[in-house]
Amino acid sequence: MKQRYPMECNIAQTLNLVGDRWTMLVLHEVLIGRHTFNEMKKQLSGISANILSERLKHLETLGLVESKLYTEHPPRFSYRPTEAGSAFSTVFDALLLWGRDHLDPCYKKLIHTECRTEVEMSYYCSCCSRRVDREELEPAVLEKEEAR
Repeated sequence: MKQRYPMECNIAQTLNLVGDRWTMLVLHEVLIGRHTFNEMKKQLSGISANILSERLKHLETLGLVESKLYTEHPPRFSYRPTEAGSAFSTVFDALLLWGRDHLDPCYKKLIHTECRTEVEMSYYCSCCSRRVDREELEPAVLEKEEAR
């Protein structure tokens, strides 16, 4: 995948990795438990087999997805998220909550499995041991040495 955003910015650099068409949707399919190529292809209407294959290989190269051969003839793989790939679930949760608040119609909501109530995202400061409001946050630019 080509680098589209030549900026020293976490968002830009993350989009350089997963910002191509279909990439995040393919990763989402793996995260929600669709582990085979055919399962993903069926759910991602409009994606070609070549693009799906390319995106899965790219996600594997990035270390977000790992594959395991489960049939040799023909070769078939199952895909699972790595620890880094699983960490993307919070990104998808944030997109889901944004959609709940800003899309019409809204297609999904994020609920607590125990009581079936919709949840909210929050920020927590481990130093202060307390929840903080969005208004209390600001991005801090790291020095070159810290970023390495």
